[in-house]
Order: sequence, then C-alpha cells, then structure tokens
Amino acid sequence: MYTTATPRDCIGNAKTGSGKTIAFALPIIHRLSVDPYGIFALILTPTRELAFQISEQFAVLGAAFNIRTAVVVGGMDIISQAIELSNRPHIVVATPGRIVDLLRSNNGEWDLSRVKFLVLDEADRLLTSTFAPELSYLFEAIPKERQTCLFTATWTPSIETIADAPPKPGKQKPFVHRMTETVETVATLKQFYILVPSHVRESYLYYLLRNPPESTHHLRRAPPEPVKGKKAGKAGKPAKPTKKTKKASAADEEEVVQPPPTVIFCARPRTAAYLTHLLQHMRIRSTALHSRLTQRERLASLGLFRASVVPVLVCTDVGARGLDIADVALVVNWDLPGAPEEYTHRVGRTARAGRGGVAVSFVTERDEERVLKIEDRIKTKLGEMQMPEEKVLEHLNAVSTAKRLANMELHDSDFGKREEIHKIKSAKRKMDVAGS
Repeated sequence: MYTTATPRDCIGNAKTGSGKTIAFALPIIHRLSVDPYGIFALILTPTRELAFQISEQFAVLGAAFNIRTAVVVGGMDIISQAIELSNRPHIVVATPGRIVDLLRSNNGEWDLSRVKFLVLDEADRLLTSTFAPELSYLFEAIPKERQTCLFTATWTPSIETIADAPPKPGKQKPFVHRMTETVETVATLKQFYILVPSHVRESYLYYLLRNPPESTHHLRRAPPEPVKGKKAGKAGKPAKPTKKTKKASAADEEEVVQPPPTVIFCARPRTAAYLTHLLQHMRIRSTALHSRLTQRERLASLGLFRASVVPVLVCTDVGARGLDIADVALVVNWDLPGAPEEYTHRVGRTARAGRGGVAVSFVTERDEERVLKIEDRIKTKLGEMQMPEEKVLEHLNAVSTAKRLANMELHDSDFGKREEIHKIKSAKRKMDVAGS
C-alpha cells in the first residue's frame, strides 16, 4: 500500500480474498484529495460484476471525501453512461470494451487527459489477446505520466515479462510484490474431489447439498417463507409454470432444502441455466449468473444471493473473478475448468479474509489429467470425499423427474434466442476491433 501511494508503477500478487482492492483504493483516495478535479483514476476489470463491486468499495471508503464514481460496463444504457462521464466523476471503474466504445463516440465532453492512476485488476485475465486491442487504445488515450498498477492472484508469463522489462526513460522499474508461498490457495480452504459417474452427476449434487460437509453447518441461513408451486425464473426469481411443467415433480412435496451459502461453477451458460431450473424443482432455491443474462438480471441474481434470499448461486467463470461475497461456505465445481489457474479463482470465492471454507470438485471418468494439472498448479493434493452410493441413488427417480422438467423449461424459454443474440454481438465486436 505504501508503494501504491507513491508515484511508482507496481505489480501486486496475492491470494484470492486477501484485500487487494484496498491496496489500491486507499492510496487513490488519499492522493485524490490533493487534486480532486476530473477523472483521476481509471480501474479496469475483466467482468462487469467485479466493476460494480469495486465501485461499491470506493463509495464506502471514500464516503467522507464526497468521491464520485462511475461504473462503465456493457449491458447498461450507453447514453446514460456518456452523460455520467461528462459530469467528470473522480473514479471510473470499467470493462475495457465499453470504455473504448464511449471514447470512440465521444464528442469532446470528457476525456482521460487528467488520469493519474491506471489500475488493472485481475491483470492476468486482462493481459490476454481477448482485451489486447482495447488496452492498446486506452494506453494511448491516457497520459504517459500516469501511475500504472497491476493486481492479480495468478502470476502469469505476461506479468513476468512486464516485471522483468527494463524501465522506460525517466521511469523507475515497477515495484513488485509477489507471493513467496508456492501454494496458491489459502490454508483455511479444505479441498476435495468426488468421483462421479457423469450420467448421475445431478444425484450426487442433490445429495451433497442436502448433506453438506459438517464444517459448513454453522453458516446455514434460515430458509425464507416457502413459495408453493413456483419455479425458477430468468434470474432465479419465481416464474409461472408452463403447460408442460404444471405437474409437480416428486420433490415438490418435500420440504425446502436449505444448504449453506454455496456457489456452483460450470463451464457453459446453458449448463448454469439448466442447473438453476433443476435445483428449483428439487426444492433448492437457486439463482443464475452467466453471460446470457442481461446486466440487470445479473445484478438481481447477485442481490438475491447476497441478501440470503437464495442459498445457491449457479454461475460460469463470470463469477470467479474477484467477487467478494461474505460467508460463502461451499464452492462446487460441477465441471473442472480447462485452465488450472481458473480453479484457483473459482475456489477463492470461499475461505476469504481468514474464514474457513470447503471446495468440492466433481470428477468424471474423463477428468484425471485435469485433476493432476490442478494439483500441480496449487501444490496441494485434493482429498477424496466418499459418498454412500446407495443413499445418493435413493433420490434417483425424483432427480430424473426434475431433470426432465428442467430440460423442458429450458427448451420453452428464450435461452436459445439469447445465445443467438450473444453470438451476433460477439461477431460484431470482433469486426469493430479488426476495423479499428
């Protein structure tokens, strides 16, 4: 933090949940009080949800200084964001694509010429080919005299290259704080895997949520009042049953299952949507977070989970980066991530700030190599969690019914249309970047 408070570039590497945001937020607020005019700091993040979270933290830390922040991310009204930027907020927290879109369409009402701080949070994710065109554009738009700070929980070759590069004329070599420990996950996190036949994975998930590890029991939240006959909506809110799903599943007559605060990670948005419907039919309140939801739906889902309205958040790796949700007791990897470093970010949603937590990964017959790569990355062996197969399969009929109903609802929803819209937008963005 001391180094961040001096005009020297820095690279901060620390474990998930160790307070990296405060390490740049407090020095920015301190120096802003000396020169409080114009856009003073630009913080870039790879995900929209992380941008909103960082903005909230600045609002709390800077409340006594009347600091104005603006969140500039996709999925929100771009005209409103342009107006907000023209009012010259002190801090702008943005995803690279949207801030570049606004810069290109700007008619001179605002600029980044007074930026003194540039922060790349989750820098390992930002410094990839995905964001390279936008970052190049932004680096040209911001004064060369700025202070640049990179923060990451994962040390990658691209960050190593920046750390080892000779300084530019007139600048010092960046200060580097790198973890000395080789273990990337925290000591208070218990990590397990479960060998699961892929065709009954849903039954194992249901059993795990009904019978979570004992170390998570004290974090169980009181269940809300039951809502009879309601199913999962777009963001986990109750939705009207369709003709095909008016017949209740076998689990509907059972009591509502109330697991401890749990985040379930899966690779694809369609899987996240499917599991959300499935769990609702199994009387487990859940909400989804993935890229096919609108930004308002995504924020609503996070709000439901944070407010303890639902105990389970089902998400893609959109939710793995930087999100700080208090008291998450259990992380479940429905499928293992393709990149070992993403495992670190996923399980880092629990056992934060010195608290305990449990991570459980479902391992199928095809996942042995991925497990070995993850263990090599985190320098820790995952323990095997045994489950009584006969008890797991007791609920097989109810789970099979819920699977059928969840697939029907997903088919009848507008999910396919959302995927097509997402593909069109992604293709257009690639063309725009290539054209620039």
